[in-house]
Amino acid sequence: MTHTLPGRRPSRAAVGVLAAATLTGLASLPAVAVAAEPDLGIGKLAPITGAQPGSGVDVPFSVLNQGTEEVGKVWVTYTVTSGLAAADSYGNCMYSTESSADEEPEKAVAVCAVEQPLKPGVLYVPEQPIGLKAQDSALYDKIRVSVDPTEPGSSDNGGSDPVPGTGAPLKLVEKGEATDADRASHGEASSSADVTAVNTADFAVTGARLEGKVGDKVTASVKFVNDGPAWVYRELGQGAATVDVRIPPGTSVVKAHDFCSPVSKTHYTCGTSQSWVNPGRGETYPFVLRIDKAVEGATGKVSFAGAARPFDKNAANDTADIVVDAGAGTTGGSTSGGSTSGGSSTEGSSTGGSTSGGSTSGTSGGSSSGGSTSGGSVPQTATGGNLAATGSSSSLPLVGASAAALVAGGGIFYAVRKRAATVR
Repeated sequence: MTHTLPGRRPSRAAVGVLAAATLTGLASLPAVAVAAEPDLGIGKLAPITGAQPGSGVDVPFSVLNQGTEEVGKVWVTYTVTSGLAAADSYGNCMYSTESSADEEPEKAVAVCAVEQPLKPGVLYVPEQPIGLKAQDSALYDKIRVSVDPTEPGSSDNGGSDPVPGTGAPLKLVEKGEATDADRASHGEASSSADVTAVNTADFAVTGARLEGKVGDKVTASVKFVNDGPAWVYRELGQGAATVDVRIPPGTSVVKAHDFCSPVSKTHYTCGTSQSWVNPGRGETYPFVLRIDKAVEGATGKVSFAGAARPFDKNAANDTADIVVDAGAGTTGGSTSGGSTSGGSSTEGSSTGGSTSGGSTSGTSGGSSSGGSTSGGSVPQTATGGNLAATGSSSSLPLVGASAAALVAGGGIFYAVRKRAATVR
């Protein structure tokens, strides 16, 4: 315990005088100047339509210093989705890519250090619009432009190392004094816009042919694939496609794929792992079925549902059959469907089942590779599509036929986030 020394207490009047003196002294100290923070804004970007794959795309933008002090240097950053690429290589920009993560696809990024003063209240634009190129895969793409008074930090999503540009630097020039409308449209430090190209993407489905006896379990691995040439990028929260699966009569579902939800006992809808699908990629949906009774000509259906797909001009592969032959065969035991070529999911989220009988093609009439079985070539259906052939035992011959076709789809989204590897 601490103890106070004995002595006289100061009077209340004395304490008051000391306090007043202290306050007077504090009030007389000089004020510390607080620097005004920069207030930078990017004008709202206008959507771009009619881009032609292989051609250039110009993206104009504007910057406004809405603060009260001049800014000596700014960083302009622009990011684009995979259907777009930088056409101009500015010498004061660093170029890199960001890996897909958090339901966002891979992006190309340019960070440009613009070393020139920006006066307050003055509108600035680049000497020339940002130069981009529409790739062969361009369709629904996005660009985002932002401005910062300090250098942006690197992304946590991974990707390629930054590489410096080799051309003339990106420069900003004065356009004039900002109007009230300019100030209203430059309220944010970043802006995004859609870039739509004139292109197509061919979505296709593949069915299966199954053989077994009553009581057998068989696996139907149906598939959706994007045969390109464009990639398809939906809004976040939407799947790239919705696949409708109707189970053949006389069978019941033992296990459906994780991306598939039941509408009824014989009707399922299946989504995709991400909101985008690249050319040559898709999803495989294995369904484990039990043959409950023999039904002559038992046929289920695979088709597209959901959002319209105006980019898909090929209606020849929009549906496929799931055929079950419950005739004579080995009794007992379970069988699995043949693996589909390219059976991995679009972005590595699902795989098709395998069988000792061999493999079949992932799609018909598209870019997927064909397959073969030990029982000979895969037979064709009347519509020309391939069917994945399966059997109830290895002693059964593998037969098959499938129909593939395209309808507008999009839909149920089962997000399988890949936090390995955004528009910034």
